Amino acid sequence: MAKELWQESAATLADLIRSGATTSREVVDAHLARIEAVNSDVNAVVEVRPDEVRREADAADAKVRAGGPLGPLHGVPFTVKTNIDLTGYATTEGSVALKDWMATTDAPTVERMRSAGAVPLARTNMPDMGLRVNAESSLYGSTHNPWRHGLTAGGSSGGEASAIASGMSPIGLGNDIGGSLRNPAYACGIASIKPSRGRVPQGNRSDSVEMGIQSQLMLAEGVLARHVGDVRIGLEAVMGAHPFDPQTIDAPLRGREVAKRVALVATPLGGETDPDVAEGVRVAGRALEAAGYEVEEIEPPMLFDSYIAWTELMITSLAVDAPRMALLLGEGGKRFLELTNVEFPPATSESLYAMHQNRYKIAKAWREFMTKYPLIVGPTWTQPPFPLGFDIADVESAMKVVEMFRFVLPANLLGLPAACVPTGVANGLPTGAQIIGDHFREDLCLDAAEVVEQAVGVLTPIDPRN
Repeated sequence: MAKELWQESAATLADLIRSGATTSREVVDAHLARIEAVNSDVNAVVEVRPDEVRREADAADAKVRAGGPLGPLHGVPFTVKTNIDLTGYATTEGSVALKDWMATTDAPTVERMRSAGAVPLARTNMPDMGLRVNAESSLYGSTHNPWRHGLTAGGSSGGEASAIASGMSPIGLGNDIGGSLRNPAYACGIASIKPSRGRVPQGNRSDSVEMGIQSQLMLAEGVLARHVGDVRIGLEAVMGAHPFDPQTIDAPLRGREVAKRVALVATPLGGETDPDVAEGVRVAGRALEAAGYEVEEIEPPMLFDSYIAWTELMITSLAVDAPRMALLLGEGGKRFLELTNVEFPPATSESLYAMHQNRYKIAKAWREFMTKYPLIVGPTWTQPPFPLGFDIADVESAMKVVEMFRFVLPANLLGLPAACVPTGVANGLPTGAQIIGDHFREDLCLDAAEVVEQAVGVLTPIDPRN
């Protein structure tokens, strides 16, 4: 049976449009119809303007008819998280307080997706200011997991993942300071990449303040899609030095040859791991072993130290920004911060100095480890997706959620790339693996993720399931 256009990969859609087998307008119309059909079940898409989208698709089709070079994603629709500037749309960050904060220019990643020929389709949901690992917004309400209504789609890029998994979008943009590209990819059974620090430009021209030190060091912009190959194409489209981000550099995606050796971490230190989650990681390990990788179950050094260092850096930075956050966060975001606030002594020049020395010490230990094990493969979350509202029910449930996303934190702390790929389904929910590489070795992460994808298959798009 032939696929519907909304079921196709971004790469296939680009090929069909380029060859004249279909048009951008037809592809956009298929996705608009899919949004109309299923978004009410998941609440992933929070703003769509069909007339504007169709005008952009028609302009893309005119370029095809005119001949000449076309970008790698020409005519393909993409979705954009609501904390990324998209011209003419409010950059709400999921907050009622920012519902009218209008963007007059595109963020660098949107600018580059447009340069690759892609067509902005819709805006997707997130929690207020990205400060919960789900997509429950005071402005837009809660996004549901398309695999099971009532469960979280992950976050903070949860609207993106839910939209992509349910076929409303083939590819989208999000960002990640504590797993926010990887958490929802795992929860919804799709693929994503959190790039290295400096690989992809970040920031919005609409920002009223410069980004905090935690974001300068640990935030990354990235791409989500159903297919690892689409994630790679999207990364190639958005990466590279940009005048708006002083930390970005031009670096080739493909690096030198290294040993195909993997450190497998099925049950990471620091808390419990669900057996189905651990088995999902081992599925990835077996697929890689069958493809010629040497796989060894071994944990990277200073793992628990990395969790604490991430937490200390985040809390120290958020404490400085607390007055502004109090104005912007809804009640759910405030409650999550209250329930999970680990008490550290007030920051001093000495404690800040020690904090960054410790971060550097951890980075040195990981660099030495990764000279022997260029890839570290483990879980994204160590538990299945939780019910909506679970993270703010009480202190115990909030801390369980913090415990379950612990293994995403080292990649943020150290600025390392990490890809996510599904590894199957257990009890009706997707399982997956996170593949961490050394700086600027996204190529190794994505190569390994494609090996796993070839062994397991692509799990989405799916119809939302109640």
